[in-house]
Amino acid sequence: MVWSTASLRGLAQALERFRPDVVHCHNIYHQLSPSILAATRRAGVPCVMTLHDYKLACPNYQLLDHGSLCQACVGGSALNAARRRCKGDSLVGSGLLAVESTIHRALHAYRGVDVLISPSRFLADVMARAGYGPDVVRVINHFVEHADVPQSTGAGRSVLFAGRLAPEKGVDTLVRAVGSAPALRLGIAGDGPLRAELEALATSVAPGQVTFHGRLAKPELQRLIAGSLAMVVPSRWHENQPMTILEAYAAGVPVIATALGGMPELVRDGQDGLIVPHDDPPALAAAIQTLLDDPDAASARGRSGQARLRGDFDPQTHLDRLDEAYDAATVRRRGLAPT
Repeated sequence: MVWSTASLRGLAQALERFRPDVVHCHNIYHQLSPSILAATRRAGVPCVMTLHDYKLACPNYQLLDHGSLCQACVGGSALNAARRRCKGDSLVGSGLLAVESTIHRALHAYRGVDVLISPSRFLADVMARAGYGPDVVRVINHFVEHADVPQSTGAGRSVLFAGRLAPEKGVDTLVRAVGSAPALRLGIAGDGPLRAELEALATSVAPGQVTFHGRLAKPELQRLIAGSLAMVVPSRWHENQPMTILEAYAAGVPVIATALGGMPELVRDGQDGLIVPHDDPPALAAAIQTLLDDPDAASARGRSGQARLRGDFDPQTHLDRLDEAYDAATVRRRGLAPT
């Protein structure tokens, strides 16, 4: 997880055989390790890496400390992770991640990356504070295929959550919000470690109001989205760029999300949906009720999100921006001497 000589040798051999124009990396942290970046640097091959989390700034990936928002390691010592035991309250687990990050920072292990791709401005700002400036980081949004996606009829009367049932997702807040208003209905698509706990909570505080659908195939999920009043993303952590928001827009469905991470960049409050504070069931219930009380306005917000999706989050737009990133990486690599 710190430095894999086998991975370095393997990629060096692959580079020699294939001679690529550019290497594009995703999630290389542990199994491959940043050792492979040394191979691209020595070969003089431009390297681009897409960021999917906060790992380069936060040893535990999520900017969380025992479930609470935390940025102690952003621009600070990675050893804070060990002191706080922020990875599962485990000294050993937190210590390993802290030591790994400390070594990588000291060795500048990620200097072999010419361009870092950030799906959100929020993540790009975090990376800037961690020492990765605008000369390296580019914001390129994710995309969704929106052709042939089932479209909202504007007749939905229930809201939907789709995702992993884990503590940081804030689904318990959503269940409590729905339970505070008997007219509200909620569908939950997905599975995870909190499912049994959430089912018990729903039985207790929102009897008959919550339906657990479990994990669904993509066509089934798309139909469920299209039949919903809104998609709700009640996360209590800094989500980067949740695909469920884009998938809702593809169907012309508005979104209610918390004011964390990159979500306010996707959901323009009052225009594409509504933004609410995290861990605030009354505020969340009020937002859902607002859409329920005015279905025409809810539909208009969904159409606004859909129009934005087709402009900023289109597959071709994404590919064009990737080409630009590859060109920038090539220019930057040519200006750096191999080591």
